[in-house]
Amino acid sequence: MNRFAPINIILLLLSLAVGRAGFANAAPRIKPPLADTLWRLPADTAQHSNSARQQALELIKNTKLPDSSLWWPNIKLNLFIENLKANVTEPLKIYQGSNTNFCGYAAFTYLPLQDDPVGWTRFMLTLYLEGEASWNGIVFRPSKEIHQAAGTLRFKGILDIRPADQLWFLSLADHFRSYLNFFNRRFHPGSEDTFWAACNYGKFNRMIRQMLGWHVTAHGSDLLRPHFNHLFDYLTNCLQTGTTYLYVNNTYLHKKNHNKFRGSFPTHYIVLESITRLPGESDRVDLVYWDYGGRTLRQVDLRFLKKILFGVSHCTPPQHS
Repeated sequence: MNRFAPINIILLLLSLAVGRAGFANAAPRIKPPLADTLWRLPADTAQHSNSARQQALELIKNTKLPDSSLWWPNIKLNLFIENLKANVTEPLKIYQGSNTNFCGYAAFTYLPLQDDPVGWTRFMLTLYLEGEASWNGIVFRPSKEIHQAAGTLRFKGILDIRPADQLWFLSLADHFRSYLNFFNRRFHPGSEDTFWAACNYGKFNRMIRQMLGWHVTAHGSDLLRPHFNHLFDYLTNCLQTGTTYLYVNNTYLHKKNHNKFRGSFPTHYIVLESITRLPGESDRVDLVYWDYGGRTLRQVDLRFLKKILFGVSHCTPPQHS
């Protein structure tokens, strides 16, 4: 969760100087010893993106992994494998950890774990084996600081014992940059709690487009709320044709008295799974959404939803675009 949102206005102005390309990571690469080439993945047998979870589990089972990695010295292999299996078999339980800014990356992970568990698993195994990996033509070369940090994050709840998630979140944050990284260009211990790890709205949509090749129709921003004449109808139509993310101020989403809302900034991404009107009430709806490792059912007023809503991203896979 982005807990530093109030100074986004200053950083937004600085973004004009940064540009949309971000900062390139030009750290020199060190090739592994010849012995490391003995550990390799099986041949890729997946024929389409919607691969079965069983294929991903077989890939994990059939991949020979060294007991320790020269690239990731602080990752314990048994926890790494357990983490991969858990994400494949129970993808809705992916969790960004306590007191981190990994929310955007955890929300992003919802898509590959649902749509392409084999592709995600192969990417993670390759990253573990070779220290770098590519996805949809994008090459990830984590910095040496990331190589050392993965597996060391502590006091983050269940993320403490999920080194694969640490590796995944850190690598995403290290590769994708935005104006929020103007003063936080490189990882330092504790950066998972700072702007370095934060995921603004533009970067979130860019990750989906570039990595997954999905079509994204986005309405919103980090500062200004979008306008919808008929929000209920718009969200209902989105749910019929793709995956819909809501960019919201989560602090107020969990308050019981919605009438006490005061204007603030977006802090969280949720996946909207259903929205239904209550019988006899035009403004009150039931929302079912995914976030924080599980589903939630919440009853809210549409007027309140408009107040906390800063973005709607409607995502469809390439074949449906």
